[in-house]
Amino acid sequence: MKILMVLTSHDQLGDTGRKTGFWLEEFAAPYFVFRDAGAQLTLASPKGGQPPIDPKSDLPENQTPAMARFKQDPAAQKALSQTVKLADVKAQDYDTVFFVGGHGPLWDLAESPVSIALIESFYNSGKPVALVCHSPGVLHRVTHKGAPIVKGKRVTGFTNDEEEAVHLTNVVPFLVEDELKRLGAKFEKVPNWQPFAIVDGHLVTGQNPASSTSAAEALLKLVAAEKAA
Repeated sequence: MKILMVLTSHDQLGDTGRKTGFWLEEFAAPYFVFRDAGAQLTLASPKGGQPPIDPKSDLPENQTPAMARFKQDPAAQKALSQTVKLADVKAQDYDTVFFVGGHGPLWDLAESPVSIALIESFYNSGKPVALVCHSPGVLHRVTHKGAPIVKGKRVTGFTNDEEEAVHLTNVVPFLVEDELKRLGAKFEKVPNWQPFAIVDGHLVTGQNPASSTSAAEALLKLVAAEKAA
């Protein structure tokens, strides 16, 4: 199984002067779920090279077992430091794609013609697309058969309540929950910070950092079922 993991290259939190990027748990947990399952992994980002880690995601109170494992794994660290450029990857070379969250994707991947075309290419080929936390917001300009890709789909993502809890409601370019609802998605959620992932057709979405593992496992099951069919 060949899996493409996409990360942000954006490191500025709006005009706050603070840093952002991708959320480390949302990379580390899926990375090891996939690697332990024997998948071949390719990591990509708009600019290539080392993507920016959101410094908040690495605070003591946010540490997780997957992050601890990552910090003890030179091969994983090397892979992360050498992401390929997103423009150089093609959907036909992979079975599926997983978008890592964090606030960064709302600025670069959400507006990237390269990212939009890549998602559409996967989806139109019948290949699953998975996104966690803020990265479901990356779908906001993606279409399928002339309509928003999320229209009529059961999806989840970082909620308005969760954004309020981290005091970034007025900093982000848009609220993931509001935007997905505006596009006609059937947005579902559980209480803040609880794990929750949804599979609807070829779309897999996870609500928050705690949903990273369940979203990755759901994606593996979906790809395996399709290969067996």
